[in-house]
Amino acid sequence: MGPFKLLINGQLVDGDATMDVLNPATEEVLSACPRASKAQLDQAVAAAKAAFPAWAATPIDERRKALVAIADVIQANVADLGRILTQEQGKPLQDAMGEAFGASAFFRYFASLDLPAQVIEDSPQKKVEVRRRPLGVVGAIVPWNFPLILMAFKVPAALLAGNTVVLKPAATTPLSTLKIAELVKDLLPPGVLNVIADANDLGGEITKHPDIRKVSFTGSTETGKKVMAGAAEALKRITLELGGNDAGIVLGDVNPVETAPKIFNAAFQNSGQVCIAMKRVYVHESIYDAMCDELAKLAEAAVVGEGLQQGVQMGPLQNKAQYEKVLGYIEAGRKDGKIIAGGVPHEGKGYFIRPTIVRDIDDGSRLVDEEQFGPVLPLIKIKDGEDALRRANNSSYGLGGSIWSNDLDAAYELATRMDTGTVWINKHADLAPNVPFGGAKMSGIGTELGEAGLAEFTQAHVINMARA
Repeated sequence: MGPFKLLINGQLVDGDATMDVLNPATEEVLSACPRASKAQLDQAVAAAKAAFPAWAATPIDERRKALVAIADVIQANVADLGRILTQEQGKPLQDAMGEAFGASAFFRYFASLDLPAQVIEDSPQKKVEVRRRPLGVVGAIVPWNFPLILMAFKVPAALLAGNTVVLKPAATTPLSTLKIAELVKDLLPPGVLNVIADANDLGGEITKHPDIRKVSFTGSTETGKKVMAGAAEALKRITLELGGNDAGIVLGDVNPVETAPKIFNAAFQNSGQVCIAMKRVYVHESIYDAMCDELAKLAEAAVVGEGLQQGVQMGPLQNKAQYEKVLGYIEAGRKDGKIIAGGVPHEGKGYFIRPTIVRDIDDGSRLVDEEQFGPVLPLIKIKDGEDALRRANNSSYGLGGSIWSNDLDAAYELATRMDTGTVWINKHADLAPNVPFGGAKMSGIGTELGEAGLAEFTQAHVINMARA
């Protein structure tokens, strides 16, 4: 595997140091990875700054063509990218290949958009229009749970808008992103896209760098606060997609046998390492026992193993720190509730945790109130929808949530009062490139995806002209 290189000013270069990337399924070294120094970050930013005027002046049709070319190359290399991603991140191969294909689809979507001037008034007295101008150099910081698709939330929108980019993947999952950099390096002018890797030591330098005009960050709420503080000195534009503790509200008129698999998938995709995974489920008392039983059956039947093995549904946790954190949440569930599936420590190599279901637990437990970001799901008994909504909204997080009911009118009414950026009805975690996505409360600032997400990489520029 490899060798892997950084992409700075159109050239593939070694890092000033190297670091090891581990396979979380084996805890063995997967590959050496170039590690950028602060000086190399500065070189990447300088290259992006120098490339910005010409790229911003490039007709948008030409920028669209570049995005389509990138999409084509990613799509043609889905199998290779998927294998790299599985081995560095842990997810099953089919999921990893799906993520790579999704990244290509997101580039294609943004290539279909435009940034037309909006005419506010066109009268004999005056003409007022709003145009959209690029910001400059964008710093894009991507986490380890979905390295490729979350890169594609940011990079194509930034490039289409006329910005240049310095992209930094997570320290534990840099390889698939560096591979994409290698594949696309000749599809853009030098300096337009730069890709570096670090050992969790350059994020702060990006957020406070004087020549970076916007930071787009996906990650934890605590790190998001640091990004916001670092950007404050220069009043950088920021987009923060942060942690979530998504609640599912299951009303008493649903069929547990039919609904449980959908809830299970929403909670345990990517071993629960999803910002919008369902992380706590409020179930009506009339179907509580049946729902617990159905979810426990699914958990016991799940196939957990190394992602390259055929038939595996869930891989390991991505890194040791997250593995140990989730074990702590399982112990909180054991203390505050009753574990009815999973919860047994893994023996041997790899950061594996079987899907764990906890019942007879309530608000106030760490497992319910905090974001576990792993394969353990608490089920809380409720009396009615109002009871559940009050509990669901009583959280500092507000990324997503869902209502489950056969009464669509009742579900919709509850959804209008759920204090989250997105609410789904009878589904969960359904994202599409054309649908805006962002968090409420401490789950984020700003919007990604859709036309609204594209606008976040621009500066509104009003031209107000008198005619009489």
